[in-house]
Amino acid sequence: MDRSVPNTDQPLLQVQGLSVDLALPAGALHAVQAIDFSVKAGETFCIVGESGCGKTMTSLALMRLLPRNATLTAQSLTFEGRDLLSLSDNQMAELRGDRLGMIFQDPMTSLNPVYTIGNQMEEVYLRHRKASRKEARERAEYMLQRVGIMSPALRLQQFPHQLSGGLRQRVMIAMTLMCEPKLIIADEPTTALDVTVQVQILQLLQRLQQEFGMAIILITHNLGIVARMADRLAVMYAGKIVETGTGMDVFRHPHHPYTQGLLRCMPTHAPHTGDRRLGSIPGLVPSLIGEIKGCSFRNRCDQAQSACAQADLALREASTGHLYRCLLDAEATRPKIAEPALS
Repeated sequence: MDRSVPNTDQPLLQVQGLSVDLALPAGALHAVQAIDFSVKAGETFCIVGESGCGKTMTSLALMRLLPRNATLTAQSLTFEGRDLLSLSDNQMAELRGDRLGMIFQDPMTSLNPVYTIGNQMEEVYLRHRKASRKEARERAEYMLQRVGIMSPALRLQQFPHQLSGGLRQRVMIAMTLMCEPKLIIADEPTTALDVTVQVQILQLLQRLQQEFGMAIILITHNLGIVARMADRLAVMYAGKIVETGTGMDVFRHPHHPYTQGLLRCMPTHAPHTGDRRLGSIPGLVPSLIGEIKGCSFRNRCDQAQSACAQADLALREASTGHLYRCLLDAEATRPKIAEPALS
């Protein structure tokens, strides 16, 4: 987490008041609720939380790939100084794959099963660059080599089902990098992979990030991955960011009870003393349909107060750049929680 990050005054990506509502028969589901964050050039920003907290909806909103029943609103959503909300569908399509890239969670369903790997990789380059088919094929071979795939010419002739899960994920990364985007959104890119392959993919992303100078938004529920990768992170719960800061601040001094609960659920490198059972968070995520008041975590929190059910809480500062959404005083005693084991 001590990797050098280019110092720029203007964030590469600036998000303010981003909300996503889904129209359902039972009412509007508030999947993402007025979240704010920014990403600097060359840094890794992680969004972490359990399934259903709004991580993937946030990534799809940034790419403007939301389902038809979704409504996207934001006070500001800019990338490289351009207002993404004001772009037409065609302008946004030109940006995707060129300056903005996305690695999806399951490469088997993201890659088209009826086209070869070469067809799909070349299409990206031909769309965004004035290149011949031969140049596109050479670029595709080069990128497969850069992600560690042997015999790239042979792989380009194969179909997705002929590759292992790890190779398909490497192909997705290579395809995303065809035009050297400035920002990559990686939506749980290692979820379906073996542990050893997960480490290889994470190391590959770090190496390519340094080589191409790109920023990464990494979406995951695995705090071990966050500890390994994050320059800064945001913890999401029930559609809201409940804590954000540098990896060092959040792991060493977690202030929101949900963040503390997540860390207690993770294995650590700390010596075993007495009973070292993993923790758990009781209860279920509340419904996000209809009106939502107060802290969404209060029904699962052992430190909840009557005031938690009242008006929504704003993020408050624990230290410079470290914010959390809770009534609890940042100066109150917090149990020290060991850093989770790396995946």
